Amino acid sequence: MSNHIPSQLQPYIQLVEFLGCVLGNQCEVVLHDVRNIENSIVAIKNSHISNRKVGGSLTDLALKILKNKSYVEKDYLLNYSGKTHEGKIVRSSTFFIKDDLGNVVGLLCFNMDLSKMVETRNLLDSLINGAFEVSSNGLDLNGRTPGDIENPIEDFHTSIEELTTSIILKTLSETTISPDRMSADEKIEVVKQLNEKGVFLIKGAVSEVALYLKTSEATVYRYLNKLDTKQQNGKFINELQH
Repeated sequence: MSNHIPSQLQPYIQLVEFLGCVLGNQCEVVLHDVRNIENSIVAIKNSHISNRKVGGSLTDLALKILKNKSYVEKDYLLNYSGKTHEGKIVRSSTFFIKDDLGNVVGLLCFNMDLSKMVETRNLLDSLINGAFEVSSNGLDLNGRTPGDIENPIEDFHTSIEELTTSIILKTLSETTISPDRMSADEKIEVVKQLNEKGVFLIKGAVSEVALYLKTSEATVYRYLNKLDTKQQNGKFINELQH
């Protein structure tokens, strides 16, 4: 076991191998070291599901969790939907590994490949109802159902560059205005959304964002400083009011 891996994560490395064998080859088990966003995967079993490997990066959802610190009040997330780079549908759960101060140091993730099950269910639905239907019970963390294959909330990528580009393009697709026609305020809003998704936790993300927004790195940094100042002022006003 590598000395670069935090001591809190060392016991989980063997557990990844064990759980991967117990749960079967349709369940991918992954251990992430969140200190190293670009190369967070330190152990993985049944990697054929997402085609990731040791040295791979965090996912978009994991970045968002680190950014908004939702792990503070939770110990785990259960049964949310995801999609691999190849389009496989997975049902995922994540356990937060924390230090003595409650800070997250690692993530133990389970990704169950549902592709064949979804195909079988849709086939049965078509035979029973005469049309494909998607239905399920139980809510996941975003208010969607675990079987909601139309709107997976996590994407798996094989490289940090791929992840960064995917989040940027997805965010830009949510507006009808092209970057070269955006006002400064509209670009600030895009930067705000990307910041909330944890994009700027990734090394080199500022230059990538600047490229897609058709502006300079200095301008993106200025937008981030403006957002940070606004957030700090908001906290100060809120404290005065209470």
